[in-house]
Amino acid sequence: MKNVVSQFVLFVFVAFSLIACRNTNISSQDVQGDTLALKYATLLHVVKHADYTTVSIDNPWKAGQTLHRYVLVDRNKQIPDNLPQGDIIKVPVEKGVIFTTAHCQLLQYLGAKDKIVGVCDSRYMVLPALLKRIAEGRVVDCGDGMNPMVEKIIDLQPDVMLLSPFENTGGYGKVEEIDIPYFECADYMEPTALGRAEWMIFYGMLFGCEQQARQLFEEVDSAYNALKTMAAKEEKGLSIITERKTGSVWYVAGGKSVVGQLIADANAGYAFADNDKAGSLSLPFEAVLDKAGETDIWLFKYNGDQPFTYNDLLAEYQGYNQLKAVREHQVYACNSSKVPFFEETPFHPDWLLRDFIILAHPNLNLGTPRYYQPLQ
Repeated sequence: MKNVVSQFVLFVFVAFSLIACRNTNISSQDVQGDTLALKYATLLHVVKHADYTTVSIDNPWKAGQTLHRYVLVDRNKQIPDNLPQGDIIKVPVEKGVIFTTAHCQLLQYLGAKDKIVGVCDSRYMVLPALLKRIAEGRVVDCGDGMNPMVEKIIDLQPDVMLLSPFENTGGYGKVEEIDIPYFECADYMEPTALGRAEWMIFYGMLFGCEQQARQLFEEVDSAYNALKTMAAKEEKGLSIITERKTGSVWYVAGGKSVVGQLIADANAGYAFADNDKAGSLSLPFEAVLDKAGETDIWLFKYNGDQPFTYNDLLAEYQGYNQLKAVREHQVYACNSSKVPFFEETPFHPDWLLRDFIILAHPNLNLGTPRYYQPLQ
């Protein structure tokens, strides 16, 4: 009996020793690495080691799972042995194919526009300097972002492709078949505006302009919080509703979405503020009318060659005339084909917050909105 007990104790000791060894190895690796400290971003995890940097992105649609892992290595040195698991990207990136207009704009902010050698969906971009470089042949238009011309991308031999992941897309098709790493820019799935903007620090690391990125983010962070503090000192502002019907439904921002929180930070009223959804609510017009029909201000975006008017709005759907904002002519629109809304606001949410505060608190006399104009 004593031998059985002794063997059991020995088994337990060995088992715990093995676990301890595994934990010690993990801890040792963490100690050796320098974790990038982030204030707001929740999906991005970056750890710098002596010879490489690991990057892990949480899957925003499947809690507890990883969307992608990368290993960044110095392009001017030999690739180290025994690297951890992950797609290898050589840094600083010298040539990138960028699928998203917001990241093209960010690279312009960071002084890295010359590292853009190819883009997708250029017809949707409101970036005059970039469009000029495309026209001059210095940047290649690689076609539709959902079905890019991979032959052109292969000819460019970029160090990396930057593209946005989407839920349940089934992958990236031919893009995954070519021997060029792609980085999944999941920043847009961050639950806060500053969380998304903070990813610029990582993109600065990727393209060799980390210091510029840190300085820009500090400016954005400071400006955003100063505006939020100013708005909080005022009485509750006018109420806001955003977007408009698409087909039979109106995609309304959830109370915990980035837009919902921007409205809250502007100290403005929001009919759906008590909703705890981080995404959009798919509602019939009647549901929106019932809950938000008396909202003071209505904001939406459109894409068109001509300015959108009240006549256009009512021709689109006569029921809009039941909204208070329509009756009192308090509708503001942003023409995203003329105004760089999608280019600027992801990494400059302070500018969008300022627009919301201007409209919700007209007594502050902060000037005119940057993106939204009164409907004609």
